[in-house]
Amino acid sequence: MAGNTFGKLFRITTYGESHGKAIGVILDGCPAGLDIAVDSIQKELDRRRPGQSRITTQRKESDTVQILSGIYEGKSTGTPISLLIPNEDQRSKDYDHIRAAYRPSHADFTYDSKYGIRDHRGGGRSSARETAARVAAGAIAKMLLETAGIRIQAYVSRVADIQVVKSHEQLDLSQTESNLVRCPDPETAQKMIELIDRVRKEGDTVGGVVTCVVEGCPAGLGEPVFDKLHADLAKAMLSINAAHGFEYGSGFDGTYMRGSEHNDLFENENGKIRTKTNRSGGIQGGISNGETIYFNVGFKPIATIMRPQASVDSEGQRAEVKGKGRHDPCVLPRAVPIVEAMAALVLADHWLQNRNARV
Repeated sequence: MAGNTFGKLFRITTYGESHGKAIGVILDGCPAGLDIAVDSIQKELDRRRPGQSRITTQRKESDTVQILSGIYEGKSTGTPISLLIPNEDQRSKDYDHIRAAYRPSHADFTYDSKYGIRDHRGGGRSSARETAARVAAGAIAKMLLETAGIRIQAYVSRVADIQVVKSHEQLDLSQTESNLVRCPDPETAQKMIELIDRVRKEGDTVGGVVTCVVEGCPAGLGEPVFDKLHADLAKAMLSINAAHGFEYGSGFDGTYMRGSEHNDLFENENGKIRTKTNRSGGIQGGISNGETIYFNVGFKPIATIMRPQASVDSEGQRAEVKGKGRHDPCVLPRAVPIVEAMAALVLADHWLQNRNARV
């Protein structure tokens, strides 16, 4: 199976399945001498882990990270860092009823078509359980970026049709972790929680949008042509389970504007060249321009619902599929740390590449 490795200089390879013994990640390219705070890695994993609230899956996983290599006396050694996260609460029997049946909008049929074999227990490798490994590696990427003054903050900006009307500049992003849904607008957050609760009781699911903001990114990150910064961010975000859309800066709203309205004019602010507006989302020509980077990631409703759905099995015979076990009614609250992790991995990789851009 290809496609398990991400990044160039700061490179990760994840491994493991949802109902296997463990999942994990090997991180190669982390510079030696970086201070590694294990509790910070665990904190990020705790933000993503299942069972953290009534509006997430009730699978109970501590997601306790084990460091197998690459860190000595609290510092990276420059060798590959191996992180392992044991699976502790599998209930494989919850998936016996879909051993042969294909779940609508899941990877069951496509995996069977491509490989001729699939792990029906929680989706195996296609499960969002794999993203815990990304979050662990992303925590280390964040530590590297902090040495350069780069900070990443994501939050839930929309659940279904309930949307935060304020821009990220108008919000106090320190309030993101103050509620179950990770929305920094308390009034809107309460409405989102009530909707997710209602949808969960109906046996259904709901999607929405996560917004991510990057502060302190210097000008110069990103490579022209095929490795544009926004292109790599898009690939990173769309590699996350259930992600169906990506837009940065003005995004699709910018398509309604004229160039004279959309252009970010330059100015000299106390000896520093800046733009008066930031519809470019901090990226121009595929390279960061020193302004705030911001983007949205759209997530579909989770495919597993607690309602019967018509389908077929691997023989093409009619089948009925109904979700069993423990599943998220809305992916968004747990997607926030995953979006941050993938953004950190992209930026760390480009930050290392940029160090060699010129003498």
